[in-house]
Amino acid sequence: MDIHLCAEATEFGKQAVRALGAAGGDELIQRAEAAPARRTELVEPVLEALGAWELRPRRDAVESEAAAALCRAAGYWAAPYPVAERLARPEDLDVDGLVVIAGEEPSAAISNIDIRWGAVTFDGVRGAVTVGPPDGTARETAFVAPLEVRPLDSDGAQDLALALVLPCWTLLGMLDRAVELAREHVLVREQFGRALSEFQSVQFQLTDAEVDRRGADILARYALWSIQTGSDDALVDALSLRSAVLEAADSVFRVAHQLHGATGFCDESTLSWLSRHSLPLRRLPLAAGATDDHLTRLVGRRGPTGLFSDPGEYR
Repeated sequence: MDIHLCAEATEFGKQAVRALGAAGGDELIQRAEAAPARRTELVEPVLEALGAWELRPRRDAVESEAAAALCRAAGYWAAPYPVAERLARPEDLDVDGLVVIAGEEPSAAISNIDIRWGAVTFDGVRGAVTVGPPDGTARETAFVAPLEVRPLDSDGAQDLALALVLPCWTLLGMLDRAVELAREHVLVREQFGRALSEFQSVQFQLTDAEVDRRGADILARYALWSIQTGSDDALVDALSLRSAVLEAADSVFRVAHQLHGATGFCDESTLSWLSRHSLPLRRLPLAAGATDDHLTRLVGRRGPTGLFSDPGEYR
């Protein structure tokens, strides 16, 4: 087992970060929130130039890893575009993007993206989606809109794992940025004549956040490998990843906000925008408690196979 991303995917992710940064970086989400109808024109030309929609994550390991790296790059800038959902599109369904839904009133952060959308439930039922109008402003909804779903078939079991894992990579990119912002903040801010970074309590908080982020990073790579190999436990690994990433997100954003203080909730702070627009990924289709409950019911008493089930295989 090799869960490291290949060199091509790693380089592609770096180029995606640079390209999105050059296109506006932190200002992309601010512009999109001010004018939601511009979401597509702000981001899609950059993605097309990168060849994003030529990727077929189901085709081979290199393309699935490149797709994951692109999702992470989009998360780093909180790019206001559903990159992961578009890359998760099924190849046998006439749609341009796929979202995972749950509950009687499904919703997703795909408002103002005028393409053909599909949906898949946790039971593998796929459907065609009509996106309704958001229930508030972009600032209030973070682009989340209600969905009307017309069932099509029950062939979505193979789509579900990838559609769960790729958004986790987007959230992981947000955690990368949140830790980076917190580290930069404590290096430049002073208290009692000393940089905040010199206080042991601050060092402990940052260390805890970084440990959680790195743990989620490893599980993200493992879940991707599980899908690539066609493992029978791919869905379990995807849900395990989602559970871990949601827990890491709670830890990382809590620490980042604590270290920023009140400024972390002001629009002048990049952290505020990043944190607010991470909420749809953290709450939809299932929040932490519901994710854990579904995972528990799926694996029963046997538990997941896990990353270290065969230590001799890991490298």
